Amino acid sequence: MVDKFVGTWKLINSDGFDDYMKILGVGFATRQVGNYIKPNLTFKMDNQGIINVKSESTFKTIEIQFKLDEPFEETTPDGRETMSIFTLENGKLVQKQTWGGKETTIERQIADDGKLIAVRIHFLSLCVPQMVLYCCVLL
Repeated sequence: MVDKFVGTWKLINSDGFDDYMKILGVGFATRQVGNYIKPNLTFKMDNQGIINVKSESTFKTIEIQFKLDEPFEETTPDGRETMSIFTLENGKLVQKQTWGGKETTIERQIADDGKLIAVRIHFLSLCVPQMVLYCCVLL
């Protein structure tokens, strides 16, 4: 099921991303950079089920490796040190991050038009179901 995410995706828009970063407490300067860059997001998976996700832009490159359903330590692009876990739920790739007593969940899915989108963002008890964190097209 992860196979449908494998490939390189180009960010085309990120509606609501600034609001999301504000909720997380990201500072103004970092938010400005985050709103400006349009990274490529590459998903790969090896024979042992290890998934590699690479976010690459002219500003910063971040790479994480994990297995589904196994927690791992992650440093987010905005510098948060989190414990993260990815799961597959109803065709969605769900990422849960916890740090300092806080938690956020990002649900990624492939839309009917073939675009990769993150549509549900939960932060603590706040749920923003209509926020589109980003929308990417497969290169």
